[in-house]
Amino acid sequence: MTTMLFGHEHLASPEIAHSVRLRLLDGPLELAWKHSGMTSDFIAEMMAPRFRPSKRLYNQLRQDIGYLANELIENAIKFRSRGEVVVEALAQAGCFRLSVTNLVDRETAARFQKLLATVTSGDPGELLIQQIEASAMATTSNASGLGLLTLMSDYEVQFAWLFEDRDEHEPTKIQTYAAMAVRLS
Repeated sequence: MTTMLFGHEHLASPEIAHSVRLRLLDGPLELAWKHSGMTSDFIAEMMAPRFRPSKRLYNQLRQDIGYLANELIENAIKFRSRGEVVVEALAQAGCFRLSVTNLVDRETAARFQKLLATVTSGDPGELLIQQIEASAMATTSNASGLGLLTLMSDYEVQFAWLFEDRDEHEPTKIQTYAAMAVRLS
């Protein structure tokens, strides 16, 4: 088995202890993007009340948590090769943590690793501006990384990605870890 890690190593842990775990199963209902929105709204509704010092802050946190969860779950559903998507969420003192796990084919994993090598190598704010400009100039819609760069730049989310290849004939397992600081004032 080979593994490759991108991002903040301290975030990559096998399991978030005491977290809420949701498994989105691939089956007769066909796991689709609409499940991303419903799941992220559910996570935001469950996690935001733990940070409820004021109604304004609660609403902002619910929106921020929902945006982060939606972006990661949507990507996992969109790019997965088959199987379930596992989502783990945890509200800690001053921090919201999220983990999303799914399988992708080898080609998708290689493209994503190439993107992550760029995304994790520079200043997220500068990379976001460069990607927005590149997307505006492109004749085709290739906005790769905009969501991640927005989360890193505007929301100061820290990420780690762990890629695991078990067998050359099997899909690659990707675990995406995110941590977002929660300002209580």
